[in-house]
Amino acid sequence: MSGDSQDIRRAILSKWHETLSNHGNLFSSDSISGTSPPSVFVGSYNYPKVFVGPMVPPMHGDTSLLDSPEKWKGKTLEDIVNFRLNLIRGIQKIPIGQTEGRYIENLQEIAMSSKPTDLDLTFRKSPSANISLDGESAPFGPIGEIKSAKFSGTSSSKPIEKTFYDKDLKAQDAVLNLYNSGIDISKIQKCFSIGMLGKNRKLVPTKWSITATDDIICNYLTEEILNYSLIDSCKVFFYAHLGNIFTVVLFPHRWIYEMVEAWYSNGILGFGSDSEDARGINHPPAIAGAYFAAKLGVLEYMSKKKIQAGVVILREIRPEYAIPVGVWQVREGIREAMKQNPEISDDFDSALLLASSKMSISKFEWLSHGKIMGLMRQKTLSDFF
Repeated sequence: MSGDSQDIRRAILSKWHETLSNHGNLFSSDSISGTSPPSVFVGSYNYPKVFVGPMVPPMHGDTSLLDSPEKWKGKTLEDIVNFRLNLIRGIQKIPIGQTEGRYIENLQEIAMSSKPTDLDLTFRKSPSANISLDGESAPFGPIGEIKSAKFSGTSSSKPIEKTFYDKDLKAQDAVLNLYNSGIDISKIQKCFSIGMLGKNRKLVPTKWSITATDDIICNYLTEEILNYSLIDSCKVFFYAHLGNIFTVVLFPHRWIYEMVEAWYSNGILGFGSDSEDARGINHPPAIAGAYFAAKLGVLEYMSKKKIQAGVVILREIRPEYAIPVGVWQVREGIREAMKQNPEISDDFDSALLLASSKMSISKFEWLSHGKIMGLMRQKTLSDFF
């Protein structure tokens, strides 16, 4: 990453350490009493015996904002990093097949809760506050191995409770039930991760559950929009936040989807991309979870509008995005893009030119790294019907 990125990371970390010292280092004790947003986390290290536990800040009250990405519109990168750093992650090592027992069931109650939950944790030793920030992984706060835990104040969400107790329901159907009940995706992901959904339940590392949840919902929405009529013109949507610039091009075509990402590393521009048609994608995408997160955001728009289209999403990752904060920001960024008034173009080539004009990367560069884009610009509108 560039020097600018390093400066941003240093500034955020310095300010956080200043906050710690001003409050007598809130993380120096071997115990903590606080209110979880509510939040649980399942690690992937040492799979299939993983580190599992709640995340809780050293404060009481309404802490829901600390782990609710759907509410982070307008927040700065520093705001979001601080949300992450202020959550202490308590852990115990648990086999992925162990989805019952007092500890796990308490965590499931937290995931099920419709409001923040009070916790008292005692650790085997004080959680480490030696936090580092880099350009590769999402930030997280101190981690401590739990010696004992006391949970109180949960209040179950009825749709989640109903789905949790239905052990004949397949995991994908459980995810869709919750989604169609209006439960936030970030909440569904936690339930999936802590082994609450499906017939053959197991703990799923949080980063895997995020992509799995997005993918399940995407498959459902894709089946739906395949029944709708095609749009009749090219539409270009735009949104920028947290050092990410997104443009979305919808064009008259049966469902087909491509996402291309560009980023800067030591002054060199790098690219990644992947694509699919109505048969879906049959391999892990080169751009990982961002592919499904972006796809979900645009499919929701088409489902709501009852339309079908081909889609190209361009994402420019600027040096200002110095600390990755998770693929939720891609999903929420695309959701916001689709709320904007689109600009209309007569043909795909003009739409692509308009989309690239919003960024520092030329149309030629985007075209040289995309498969679908090159094919589509050779067609006329009459070929799309």
